Amino acid sequence: MGAQRRQAEGKGPVQLARLDIEQTEGRARELLEGIRRKRGSVSPLFQAMAHSPVVMSTYLSWHAAAAGLGLPASLREQISIAVSAGSGCGQCVSAHTRFGREAGLSDAELAAAQDARSEDPLAQAALDFARRVRETDGHLTADDFAAMRAAGLGDAAMVDVAALVAMNLLTNFVNNLAKEPAEAERG
Repeated sequence: MGAQRRQAEGKGPVQLARLDIEQTEGRARELLEGIRRKRGSVSPLFQAMAHSPVVMSTYLSWHAAAAGLGLPASLREQISIAVSAGSGCGQCVSAHTRFGREAGLSDAELAAAQDARSEDPLAQAALDFARRVRETDGHLTADDFAAMRAAGLGDAAMVDVAALVAMNLLTNFVNNLAKEPAEAERG
């Protein structure tokens, strides 16, 4: 049944609602107020994630911990852009492009990341690994592991890349669930 038809029949919104701080209470409200204090505003991602304060709290902790991963910030953002582009999450691509620019990536590197490409061999190995993790749900081949090791990236980097893929998929999925029907049709 099409989105417009469901709305016309009075069956309500066809997407996950984005909650304003005033629509929340308890832990969700505390988390949203904290985000607004820290960032000046609350993004649509967190407005949607507010439906589950446990998920939002877990994500915020996970996101803070990601800064300590053994991968440079620029590479973390390249991976985030590639995963988000693969999930069709324009909001996430836009946000990670901004973060990537802040991490020192050029416009050409940011554009290439949307196609999981890089001229840097280490970054390319990590992007290929991230793509394979996403495509295979982590069921990789010996060649996938060998390519990472040949680039100088060991087991810790492989776990870090897998964690970034998972973290980005969560935000991609929540953002995609909260798209307005017209947004969803555009991708």
